[in-house]
Amino acid sequence: MEADYQPKFSPSRNLLAHHDSDEPYPSLSDYHDYEPNLEFDDTELQHSAVDGDLAEKLVEVGGLDYLESPVSDGTIEENFEEELVNAPTMAAGMDSLSYPFLDEDDPEDEEDFSDVSRYGIVDVVGDDTVGRKIIVVSACKLPSNKELDHTRLLRYLMYTLDKYVEQDYSLVYFHHGLTSKNKPPLSWLWQAYRAFDRKYKKNLKALYLVHPTNFIRVVWHLFRAVISAKFGRKVMYVNYLQELSQHLDLDQLCIPQAVIEHDERTALRNNRSSSSGVSGVTPSPASSPVQSRFITQQFGVSLQFIKDNHGGEVIPPIMRQCIEFLSQPDALETEGLFRRSANVTLVRELQAKVNQGESIDFHSDVHIAAVLLKTFLRELEEPLMTFDLYDEITQFQALPRDDRPKQVKILILEKLPEDNYQILKYLVQFLSKVMDRCDLNKMTSSNLAVVFGPNLVWAQTGQLSLSNIGPINMFTDFVLTHHESIFII
Repeated sequence: MEADYQPKFSPSRNLLAHHDSDEPYPSLSDYHDYEPNLEFDDTELQHSAVDGDLAEKLVEVGGLDYLESPVSDGTIEENFEEELVNAPTMAAGMDSLSYPFLDEDDPEDEEDFSDVSRYGIVDVVGDDTVGRKIIVVSACKLPSNKELDHTRLLRYLMYTLDKYVEQDYSLVYFHHGLTSKNKPPLSWLWQAYRAFDRKYKKNLKALYLVHPTNFIRVVWHLFRAVISAKFGRKVMYVNYLQELSQHLDLDQLCIPQAVIEHDERTALRNNRSSSSGVSGVTPSPASSPVQSRFITQQFGVSLQFIKDNHGGEVIPPIMRQCIEFLSQPDALETEGLFRRSANVTLVRELQAKVNQGESIDFHSDVHIAAVLLKTFLRELEEPLMTFDLYDEITQFQALPRDDRPKQVKILILEKLPEDNYQILKYLVQFLSKVMDRCDLNKMTSSNLAVVFGPNLVWAQTGQLSLSNIGPINMFTDFVLTHHESIFII
């Protein structure tokens, strides 16, 4: 079962009808049936030149004055038709099959993208409320076109996404800050769309376009002739951070200050209340602190609280229930175990029941149990690996190979609190059973590390940067791979 949350959108006729309104796009709170169709039809990928229908779209787009919008960024000055006609062909570009990803068993030999990553354009910030990885792209962090090699940027985007596209994930794009000085040419956008094939799109469950301007509208009109309808249902236009907070925890997103300030100005200009939760006003329900606790609560509390209120049990009851259910042969052999998301409403209902001390039923759905297990770990007041060990874990990649076994044993056997050790051992022993069936479930140690690493380790700020996710995943992979020699007590 894959009952994913799917955003809805306003019809395209409403989009155009609102061109002269105060709000540049229909708000998520107003319209929810819009389908901008943002996925290439596979048949179109066989052509190296721009389809003639695209040229006709240019005529339609040219009839609108795209610079009158109150939030226009003044970047619509290119000759689109010339740009697209002159765009590189696929033979000169790349796709997921031709991209030279290196052996994931030797991550230290991966291509060095420090020249691109230092700008912070792309970030992976942990999981959303249903366990999907959140990838954030910030246009305001794009440097001048004179400083950035866009071919390297595309390779870096593919390199980053390749680590997460095999599981469900969400993508947030902050459009504010894209200007004529840092905006990639249309030919590059065309090349990028051709490069990101079905591999990257099938598990993308939500694409949030935050603070869209007419540039977004123009690009969509240009590409809609070669884009299928299926992907369009995953796209959300988000005019205000308040709307985004209804779906994601904003405190987790590392939102650039320039974006926050732009949101406040836009809200003020359009007589809207800026209640993003990151600008000093009302936070989203997902990020609101717990006002009261049930004595039976297990989600969002500490391991000590659970132990004190559940008969001194070291292994939290909900964790044990999830793992026992998932340890059944049919569950262990489920392809995509821990990669798929589950019904949001049902997961929240089960969380509420657990916190109130009621019994729960997984409805014979392994993905519900898997999501609840990840959610339990992610919502602990302190990560299982503790805040104190965060710095050491994020330095794991810098350790000489020969020193790693000894240092990991010291960290886990000597520095990790006893209860945390027992819980980690219980979890890893279960995950070893999952790895034993990786030929069926496709969950190797590296895939499990991508899923569980950020749910076991995070900074005290609650935020997780892309630069630290790599070492965290590498550490988790090492623990999973060498569990028999680590957990000897």
